[in-house]
Amino acid sequence: MSDERPSLAKPCAAEFVGTYLLIFLGCGVVHASVLTGAQSGLWQVAIVWGVAIMLAVYAVGAISGAHINPAITLAFAVWGRFSWRSVGPYIASQTAGAFVAAATLYLLFNPYLKLREEAKNVVRGAAGSEITAMCYGEYFPSPGPLSNAEGPYSIDRHERFNKLVSEPAACLAEFLGTLVLALVVFAVTDDRNPSAPPNGLAAVFIGLAVAALISVIAPLTQACFNPARDFGPRLFAYLAGWGPIALPGPRGTGFLTVYILSPIAGAIAGAGLYLRVLRVDDAASSE
Repeated sequence: MSDERPSLAKPCAAEFVGTYLLIFLGCGVVHASVLTGAQSGLWQVAIVWGVAIMLAVYAVGAISGAHINPAITLAFAVWGRFSWRSVGPYIASQTAGAFVAAATLYLLFNPYLKLREEAKNVVRGAAGSEITAMCYGEYFPSPGPLSNAEGPYSIDRHERFNKLVSEPAACLAEFLGTLVLALVVFAVTDDRNPSAPPNGLAAVFIGLAVAALISVIAPLTQACFNPARDFGPRLFAYLAGWGPIALPGPRGTGFLTVYILSPIAGAIAGAGLYLRVLRVDDAASSE
């Protein structure tokens, strides 16, 4: 008996490409900002992430739905909008796309990474190398101010800085940020929603939502909202010399609780809030 189920090869390839675009542009602007000062403020970084989302959605949305985020994929599956059979292949493709994008950026920016480490008297893989590892995986609070501060790296200053954001606070920030993102994704792509943007413009509003969220959350956690965005580049950084600074990171279980579990929980909660509480019912939408 032949298997008449549609092949996952093309949608998974689309998720790989879409996530590659997202991370190449998004983490690329992080590299440019942290290592060269190319951006003058957080909004410039945030809006590039927003544009990256838009371009990825327009490029592959018609093929795979452009989840480009394991948390969104799981939210669709939990609420009956996506086949569980496809969840594993989608997440693997998303993570692989993020990993390859991180490798590409490393090939382009490694001389700048080395220059920053030399300027700060930091050894890659040792304490303090979060100031460059942050271009790949994420940390709470964002080490950006330490990377761009005058003078050599200070472990005492870093320890005081880390006390500003606890692991529970970071988890809450990622949970809330991804909740809002998922709520917006489900709202602007809902044919039943009379306030949804015109056909073809949903990606613009999703991108703007991401840019707005980054503008608020990035100083706290670097604003992940996407387990593939963190884990793919984090795994690459681990293999590229950052070792335990990348994985598991200097704050124990934080990479798992803050950047994987919290976005997944937030996406599922945000989708449920829209579908079960806020969504317009059939009768109202037909009036």
